[in-house]
Amino acid sequence: MTDNNAGWKMDNSYSRLPNLFYTLQTPTPVKAPEVVIFNESLAEELGLNSEVLQSEEGAAVFGGNEVPEGGTPLAQAYAGHQFGHFTMLGDGRAVLLGEQITPDGNRFDIQLKGSGRTPYSRGGDGRAGLGPMLREFIISEAMAGLGIPTTRSLAVAATGEEIIRETMQTGAVLTRVAASHLRVGTFQFAANWGKKEDLRELADYTIKRHYPELQGEEDIYLSFLKKVIHKQAALIARWQHVGFIHGVMNTDNMTISGETIDYGPCAFMDTYDPATVFSSIDREGRYAYGNQPYIGGWNLSRFAEALLPLLHEDEDEAVSLAEAALSEYPGAFETEFLAGMRLKLGLFHEEKEDKELISGLLNLMNKNGADYTNTFKALTFEKLEGSELFKADEFTQWHKKWQERLGRQEQSKEDVHELMRNNNPAVIPRNHRVEEALDAAVKGDMSVMLKLLEILANPYEHSPEQEEFCQPAPPSAGPYRTFCGT
Repeated sequence: MTDNNAGWKMDNSYSRLPNLFYTLQTPTPVKAPEVVIFNESLAEELGLNSEVLQSEEGAAVFGGNEVPEGGTPLAQAYAGHQFGHFTMLGDGRAVLLGEQITPDGNRFDIQLKGSGRTPYSRGGDGRAGLGPMLREFIISEAMAGLGIPTTRSLAVAATGEEIIRETMQTGAVLTRVAASHLRVGTFQFAANWGKKEDLRELADYTIKRHYPELQGEEDIYLSFLKKVIHKQAALIARWQHVGFIHGVMNTDNMTISGETIDYGPCAFMDTYDPATVFSSIDREGRYAYGNQPYIGGWNLSRFAEALLPLLHEDEDEAVSLAEAALSEYPGAFETEFLAGMRLKLGLFHEEKEDKELISGLLNLMNKNGADYTNTFKALTFEKLEGSELFKADEFTQWHKKWQERLGRQEQSKEDVHELMRNNNPAVIPRNHRVEEALDAAVKGDMSVMLKLLEILANPYEHSPEQEEFCQPAPPSAGPYRTFCGT
């Protein structure tokens, strides 16, 4: 155990659940831990001492050689539907150290990813490579900058050891921060391998931690289901607004808190196309950009199935209640999606024809191979050149309808511009820029990644410094593929 001059104020409430849900597991020590990158602003929010944590003391924690005082390291058990197939899972290369209690009393999981074998490793070595862990750092922090609920990255530590994947890689451990790591798959695990009382205890714990406002309600578990449904509808709508493709929307990668988790084969779309897939293992397009809303509903159906024993004693009645709750999802998603798209188009109020206006633009973008982010940026600043889209007669007709729509609201042109500027990012983590940063970082040059992170921290700033990061990859780059990094 470390001493407490780093600012750790740790607990592990999850360890007080039935031991069915976890295995106590100390991280496997590494040869020579060294902090490669550290998130000072996040550390401050957590009440941690950045200076101490960037020293050897911090490296020992982030590498898994020391456990902060008050921590109870464990590997969580969960199940999941992976590409539609149900299986027993669990933290195969991660250890939850505990929960940091922040100065304002909030509770955040501190998890080490890449910290060695656990009983759930399924034959793997439990380790992670430096490149994939730095990639999660970049994308998760970019998501935070965009204002999208997400797990965060506190640090990446190199281990002083190498791991074998397709090639030899530098070993690394990511320190991930989350509201919690409770997943749809955690509830599936409870429903399949636990007793009803285990499921109830897990639900009560989750409600107390994430939805305390529900405590005391008569149909508390039904209300809980509906809360999660609406949280996920809002989250996935936010992904769609910025062209984010998760890549591996298995049920074990859907959090109950409504945070984005697991940045393996994810990426942001350049050219708008609903069929876009980046993951090397998603050969059928199950998790394509355009499918994400539907998969969200499918995953929530699995969550509802897990909760059935708590919804009602009578199974048929429980199913009816679950189906009624799930029927709210499509409307909730559409409401959230259209609300965000209105903001991107400078619309302050609702009109019935807005859905047609929005889909009309998206269809034209798809037809003309337009860049998703840059199209909305061009509309924001009224710089309609340099794209085949803007030359199309159909776009001219659409633009006229949009201008007429803007004219039917009382807000000024300046108000419209400000609304659009605040909802259309100048920059996203372009795939070629991410790869450029990672290539340099694994060779020992962190400057490219640090510059990229600085740019991505304020995506709505629209500063001159961001301009060079706004360009899509050159045609010579070819199709982009991402990998799980396991």
